[in-house]
Amino acid sequence: MISKQEINFQDFGEDEIESIVFDFGSDMIKAGFAGENSPRVILRTIVGRQKYIGIMTGGMGGKDTYIGEEAISKRGILNLKCPLEKGMIINWDDMEKVWHHTFYNELRIAPEEHPFLFSEFFLNPKKHQEKITEIMFEIFEVPAFYSEKSELFSLISSGKRTGLMIQSGHDLSYCVSIFEGEILNDSFTQLNLAGKSITEYLIKRDEQT
Repeated sequence: MISKQEINFQDFGEDEIESIVFDFGSDMIKAGFAGENSPRVILRTIVGRQKYIGIMTGGMGGKDTYIGEEAISKRGILNLKCPLEKGMIINWDDMEKVWHHTFYNELRIAPEEHPFLFSEFFLNPKKHQEKITEIMFEIFEVPAFYSEKSELFSLISSGKRTGLMIQSGHDLSYCVSIFEGEILNDSFTQLNLAGKSITEYLIKRDEQT
């Protein structure tokens, strides 16, 4: 098992090292450089594959997968899937493709040259945390990697260590209490109604009018 390594800038010499901050959810990925006011990349967490491989490959430049908005723009000839569901990774191969695309095509960085900080859903199972860490070190060869709960990041960003976090994302709404920097798992309450459900309802309502 590969353990997490805390980011220590002294390990990288005196030159300033730009660490990458990465927040991924069921619908959107946000990524950028630590210290900047806004993310460099906001990308839909969507992977598209051709419906008719034998017919379409030649006309699509030989690509068999598309990521983000490019996939959505070709939805007529692609099967679209999200590698996450309710904050959990359900397709590791597709998730790795999304990370690869984000690093090399969107951020345009060499991941082996940057420390990484990941923000993750607090109910992410330990085996998933270990798998993410393994992929970052073994596949992308990052020099340092650390992950922390997104709920804790959100609270700390407001200057507090104790509070009630309420989150409504793509496919899950929930609230959880945090006391002195510790997430109280027993306080977790969820509602399977979020952005996706509201969007689908509004589309259906619009079609009926």
